Amino acid sequence: MIRTIAIDDEPFALDVISIHAAKVPELELMERFTDPFRALDYLKDNRVDLVFLDINMPGLSGMELISRLNCPPRIIFTTAYSEYALDSYDYEAVDYLLKPIEFDRFHKSIQRYLKQAAPAQMASATQAKHIFIKDGYKQIKVLIEDISYIQSDGNYLSIYTGASRTLARMTLTEMSALLPDSLFLRVHNSYLVNIGHIDKIENNHVFCKEAEIPIGAKYKEEFLRKIGG
Repeated sequence: MIRTIAIDDEPFALDVISIHAAKVPELELMERFTDPFRALDYLKDNRVDLVFLDINMPGLSGMELISRLNCPPRIIFTTAYSEYALDSYDYEAVDYLLKPIEFDRFHKSIQRYLKQAAPAQMASATQAKHIFIKDGYKQIKVLIEDISYIQSDGNYLSIYTGASRTLARMTLTEMSALLPDSLFLRVHNSYLVNIGHIDKIENNHVFCKEAEIPIGAKYKEEFLRKIGG
């Protein structure tokens, strides 16, 4: 999950971000603040991956807030003033959202974050033939081509390779970054499927051996497009 907070002196703006965030499975909105000083204290004591940050706030601007952090998290600026856009790049912002924020634009920002946040080794791993899954103090080697599908269950993944199952403490989003897009497709909030292991598609379900995997409504169009259906 992407641990995030939202900071804006306007409660309505925070409501909009909260509504949008609730539609994105990868996001976990931990806190929301109208007081930038309280937010600053929170950031000093808590791990956060991403901050939705208003720029023009009384007492402490968004950019001033960032400058007070030794290791700031990634930032998506939110503001009603387009003239701040150029300045935001000085802070290596992930994105700049102009109010009123539409969901499609919000979602594009999250996708941009995911691309930037993925470590370089994850990007190069998409060309690899295997991945290593941490299991306690062990590292288990899993051949990518052997993976039939992956199921999410809270903070854990079940990785199915034939008759065996390997558990990993990570999210589907993190796992997706390790696997080639050409081979693995998200078909549901809780499932990632290897195209090469699909036996049939019927009644909004994907079948991989004995497994019957539902196709989520929001993934169906993209899934069918990629497999040529």
